[in-house]
Amino acid sequence: MTEHAAAVSAARRREVINALRRGTVPQAGLDLFAVGLERFESAIDGELAAVAAGGAAFKAVRGEYGSGKTFFARWLAERAKRQGFAVTEIQISETETPLHRLETVYRRLAERLATSSHPPSALRDVIDGWFYTLEEDVLAAGEASPGDAAALERGTSELMEQRLATVARTTPAFAAALRAYRRSVIAGDTATAEGLIAWLGGQPNVAAGAKRAAGIKGDLDHFGALGFLQGLLTVLRDSGHAGLLVTIDETETLQRVRSDVREKGLNALRQLLDEVDGGRFPGLYLMITGTPAFYDGQQGVQRLAPLAQRLAADFGDPRFDNPRAVQIRLAGFDIAALVTLGCAVRDLYASGAADPGRVRAVVSNAYVADLASAVTGRLGGQAGIAPRIFLRKLVEQVLDRVDQFPDFDPRAHYALTLSGSELTEVERNAWQQQAGDADDVDLEL
Repeated sequence: MTEHAAAVSAARRREVINALRRGTVPQAGLDLFAVGLERFESAIDGELAAVAAGGAAFKAVRGEYGSGKTFFARWLAERAKRQGFAVTEIQISETETPLHRLETVYRRLAERLATSSHPPSALRDVIDGWFYTLEEDVLAAGEASPGDAAALERGTSELMEQRLATVARTTPAFAAALRAYRRSVIAGDTATAEGLIAWLGGQPNVAAGAKRAAGIKGDLDHFGALGFLQGLLTVLRDSGHAGLLVTIDETETLQRVRSDVREKGLNALRQLLDEVDGGRFPGLYLMITGTPAFYDGQQGVQRLAPLAQRLAADFGDPRFDNPRAVQIRLAGFDIAALVTLGCAVRDLYASGAADPGRVRAVVSNAYVADLASAVTGRLGGQAGIAPRIFLRKLVEQVLDRVDQFPDFDPRAHYALTLSGSELTEVERNAWQQQAGDADDVDLEL
């Protein structure tokens, strides 16, 4: 067992193992079994440092299904949070979160906003923390004493106006809502305060009374969304956060929508990149993920020449891929990487097991390799799409049983079964092509 696995808290270990048992990517703890991402660490840390210093960055991640794009995004989010960033992850969807509706994208951004100390949605905590920081700055400057509430309120309001001056010029409603929110909190008007937080988060259908208190009208629209993002970045920076990491996941969804919607989505993405490069969003690290077909195909980025030029990549020998490039690729898993991953998960599990030595002995490296080969074989030899189902079988069917039943031996008592109902569409296609039909297939290990 590695020293790293032994030092993991029980709660963190349980969160990771439970997610793998469900067949999902854990929300945290990904550094515990990140395989093959070491080559990106230096470049990513350098970019995060540049953003924290007041810059902005953009990254496009490409990879086939199963190459670990979502894993990479959440691994980066964990890394960013440890460096003081707030983070958010947006899943693009034709119906729920269309990319061309930036007001909806911003709403999802606010709903999924998280920090190292606050889970989603952390928007209200961030704003409350900002006002607390402003008050501390006023007190530190000697402009008010702790016992002079009126002077403290006045000084905080004046400082707020100074910090929001740039935002107020382009999006005055954002500043107005913050002012009204603070007044509502001081007055103990909880309903108005909650309504204004919802409005600042881009939520529709906020009560008219809350909007009247701030002198604002209507709901957030496409053009106001970028201004709200600018305001949120200001609040984050002033409350001590290094910046904001925004991940837009599954951009390949654009390939499957109507042509007019696709064009609007690509234009929205181009607009975001232009604004990042133009310096409008200091403190923003924007990352998108997509399949090679999205970046290279005629139903994706290539449909919009300015965007294609921005994201152009010239990949050659994978050994010399540049992790500092705008577009980077994830190589995906081969059998060796899959085995390394499985052994890391086994060690993590064993560190919290009733009998760690038995877990490591029974679920040996050799057994992990056999299980990886069996799962991959049933998926047509495509190791790249095997990690999810492989880890689920390893945890749920093997490690759990070894931990609970002293006489359980996976080589004697477990036969790998793959069922179409437990597989994703991509996994199911590979499985059916290999099996020749949709019946369950048992494999003795």
